[in-house]
Amino acid sequence: MKKFFVALAAVVLVATTLVPAQAVNVEGDAYIGVFNKYLWRGFDLSGGEPVAQGGVDLSAYGFTVSYWSNLQLSGDEGAGLKGGEITETDIVLDYTFDLNDFVSLSVGNIFYQLEGLEDTNELYLGIGLSTILEPSLTVYYDYDKADEDGLFYQFAIGHGFDFSDSLSLGLGAAVSYNQNSDYAVGDYSDWHNYELSLGVDYALNENFSVSPSFLYSAPISDDAKSAIDSETVFGLTATFAF
Repeated sequence: MKKFFVALAAVVLVATTLVPAQAVNVEGDAYIGVFNKYLWRGFDLSGGEPVAQGGVDLSAYGFTVSYWSNLQLSGDEGAGLKGGEITETDIVLDYTFDLNDFVSLSVGNIFYQLEGLEDTNELYLGIGLSTILEPSLTVYYDYDKADEDGLFYQFAIGHGFDFSDSLSLGLGAAVSYNQNSDYAVGDYSDWHNYELSLGVDYALNENFSVSPSFLYSAPISDDAKSAIDSETVFGLTATFAF
């Protein structure tokens, strides 16, 4: 657990003191949250045990560098998980830009550093529309460890409601399709899962906010049902924006 907070503090220190934010117009945030489990593409990766997740995002001129880690809060011997152990650290490089007033594109790479498993990389390409429900489609490609096609698709929609300057509600829905992303998801081509999400953001001031959240995930195809179960995740995140 100590390593988790030391690493997070180090990244925040770099972000806030070593990077001349005014000179290069850097914006970002640092956050930490506690959740009842770690769910990724419908897979329970924490053995149903609670986790803490934190990270830092730095953005300038359309580019974003992100650091994120998952900390296992309590162990699960059956899954080989130890309490106080960082099970995953991700480094994401992203570039997002607007094609016009309605269409934006995102391209990037996710490096997954995994405890007990081989690390891997995914490239992704996403397109988003600035219209009702803000639909988006993101394609992920595991070019590192996948033996087959290594493709995963996610289509998402969402809508936000602002109740005041400090309180807002976000609703989201997503559906995914797996195309033989055999290392990360499974060696099949079929619909994978759908997700329904709800989040509330409450701004304490210009920089600090707290966000309770809820997510429900369920498998779609028979292949997915043999790999994942229906799951619910709830948690609370605190964010400092700078």
